[in-house]
Amino acid sequence: MKKHYSAIIFDLDGTLVDTLEDIADAMNSVLLRRGYPTHEYGTYKIMVGEGLKNLTERCLPEAERSEANIAKCLAMMMEEYGKHYVEKSQLYGGISELLDTLTKAGLQMSILSNKADELTQKICSRLLQRWHFNVIMGHSERFPRKPNPASALHIAQCMNVEPEHILYLGDTAIDMQTANAAGMYAVGATWGFRGREELENGGARLIIDAPVELLNIAL
Repeated sequence: MKKHYSAIIFDLDGTLVDTLEDIADAMNSVLLRRGYPTHEYGTYKIMVGEGLKNLTERCLPEAERSEANIAKCLAMMMEEYGKHYVEKSQLYGGISELLDTLTKAGLQMSILSNKADELTQKICSRLLQRWHFNVIMGHSERFPRKPNPASALHIAQCMNVEPEHILYLGDTAIDMQTANAAGMYAVGATWGFRGREELENGGARLIIDAPVELLNIAL
């Protein structure tokens, strides 16, 4: 018998929205201004996913990773990215149709990101305003970052849905670990920033190659 799911939690970057080039452009701008080497978009795919502070640290030369310098470059990155956060960012193909179908079916939907909450809210208000999400949550001091499950469990409480009845769609091992730790069904998206192998190693219960495939289990 097919299990019933009544809610879905989505990761944001690399799952619903392709934000990579805006993030990379902002970080590279800071690196150039500070006289450091820049990185290719493909390199950023590997480095993103654990918040902009971790990204900033990884992008700096090892000898330049003092706490003071990381903090300085992070502040510059946040300022730059805050000006250009949706210049190139856009929904992945098939996401609009997926969200339309899930909405019509009456499933509750929420978003959980490791991106700073202020930026998460801004991106969602610009690119995802057509759809209703019960909770949109980025990182703040309220909860530890994913893969700690506290934020995902809080969202489950807000939706009044038991974790075992929630699908969790993300594109990184961190998302799969978060879902499993929270007792949710971990679904990996291969169109995002990582690949099938990382999703498998992260504990994905199901891996899909296109958004429409989620409907096979969601409905």
